[in-house]
Amino acid sequence: MGRTADYSKESCAIAATLEVVGDPWTLLILRDAFRGVRRFEQWQERLGVARNVLAARLKSLVENGVLETSLYSERPPRHEYVLTAKGRALSPVLLTMAAWGDAHVYGEEGGPMRFVHGDHQFEPQLVCACCGEAPHGRDLRMEAKDCATPTVGEALAKAKVA
Repeated sequence: MGRTADYSKESCAIAATLEVVGDPWTLLILRDAFRGVRRFEQWQERLGVARNVLAARLKSLVENGVLETSLYSERPPRHEYVLTAKGRALSPVLLTMAAWGDAHVYGEEGGPMRFVHGDHQFEPQLVCACCGEAPHGRDLRMEAKDCATPTVGEALAKAKVA
């Protein structure tokens, strides 16, 4: 995928996510997919990414079930790319990344875009599904499971078969 990192031997959910969407072009493709971009030429024009790189990233997203293809023209055959449920589940990831960039790269003024929810500016916040509280680093701990966890490579291979 044009990067040197190989997470396939790791046993970590973060590494697994990076294996699927950890390439900068991939995240920008997903950003645009959430904005309604569905066709190869649209991404190529918007991002200015090399055609072979874009084709490889789209192929990987389809193989990993993040996007699916849909035929929109039979003559000549043309496909567009549509977010799957798995792909749409990445929305909170992109929203929190945008919020982080606004706060820690752009600063007080914020970035060039803002998210609006209803009649107010949207600010993403991570909360615990059980108690509804926003966790702080000191409140969280990681505990190993009592069972063997497959490596990222094994888990992705199993997911592609399913």
